[in-house]
Amino acid sequence: MTCPALWPAVKDVLKLSGKYNIIGIDSTEMTASFTVGSVWSGKMLNSVVLNPKDTGCEFIVNTAYRGIEHNDAADFKKRIDETLAKSSPAPAAAQPAAK
Repeated sequence: MTCPALWPAVKDVLKLSGKYNIIGIDSTEMTASFTVGSVWSGKMLNSVVLNPKDTGCEFIVNTAYRGIEHNDAADFKKRIDETLAKSSPAPAAAQPAAK
């Protein structure tokens, strides 16, 4: 997948999931900084960067927390995958053969 194709899903997850507090988004550079966490657990600073490569897109998530119960990078990637799955077009139904 190319970075320009992946970037809308990254923005949707940041804006619509309700899990992240956006600090900054730069669509030209395909970077974003955000916090995750709560008042009780503390706000952890994270970032995501998409780097175009000849073979596709390098997806880098820098996180401040990884522990037994949570893995911020894996959680973020899972939400991206779910968003991409929802936004991909359904396969076309098989057309009946002409008689």
